Amino acid sequence: MEQSTPLATSSPAHNSRTQYDLDKYQVVPRRYYGRITASVVILFLVAMLVNAFAHGNIEWRYVGQFFTAKAILQGVMNTLIMSILAMMLGVVFGVVAAIMYMSPNPVLHYLAVVYAWIFRGTPLILQLLLWFNLALVFPVISIPGLFSVQTVHVMTPFLAALLGLSINQGAYTSEVVRAGLLSVDIGQYEAAKSIGMPRLQALRRIILPQAMRVILPPIGNEFISMIKTTSLASMIQYSELLYNTQNIYFANARVMELLFVAGIWYLMIVTVLSFGQSQLERYFSRGHRRRQ
Repeated sequence: MEQSTPLATSSPAHNSRTQYDLDKYQVVPRRYYGRITASVVILFLVAMLVNAFAHGNIEWRYVGQFFTAKAILQGVMNTLIMSILAMMLGVVFGVVAAIMYMSPNPVLHYLAVVYAWIFRGTPLILQLLLWFNLALVFPVISIPGLFSVQTVHVMTPFLAALLGLSINQGAYTSEVVRAGLLSVDIGQYEAAKSIGMPRLQALRRIILPQAMRVILPPIGNEFISMIKTTSLASMIQYSELLYNTQNIYFANARVMELLFVAGIWYLMIVTVLSFGQSQLERYFSRGHRRRQ
């Protein structure tokens, strides 16, 4: 009697592995056709823009010639001086206004509200013109028995620009500082109060140092913006970078070349300040990173 041998059958698990074996498939990377097309279009437009400026009616030798001209360098220096002074005063005004806003005294609170409302609600160029023409409203500035001086002799373009820029900046900085103060845990306020520390001392020694991590980035952005905002002071004849640039191209009619000079200087200053801002942010965020 002939004995039959049963055929070997594979298990379901073996069939599943054979069916879904990824080794027999070719891996094809995903192709981002939209991204590639957009990149090509952008590069083409940039190349056209560069070619237009390279072959346009621009005498690039004048850019190099006036880049380090005495009037341009003096304008750069005046721009930096005005930006630093206006920002320092603006921070002082902002801190004071923020503390007044958070004060339980209703007079101080509403005074800070009105201050921010007025100077944030009107154009900066209008404020500069008002300060510069203050002599039309107050011809004489005096304190009876002490001094008296003609306003037109006091309100120079430098002082008008400084007051306009710093007071306007203070209105915006007050909101930044107030947000930073509110970011500090309420327990810090209560701990300072529990040991009998006065309110102002607690703000100076405990609250403000912790709030700097939140305050510093927007303040740094405001300072960088201030570098460019000082160009508005050219409207009241302050001798900053743009004003001196305009005086030169009014004389030699090289408008685009001189505007390129001013633009390059602004870019250089902003680049340096942006690097400094990143370093300061890293310094003040050390404690926060350590706690995390």
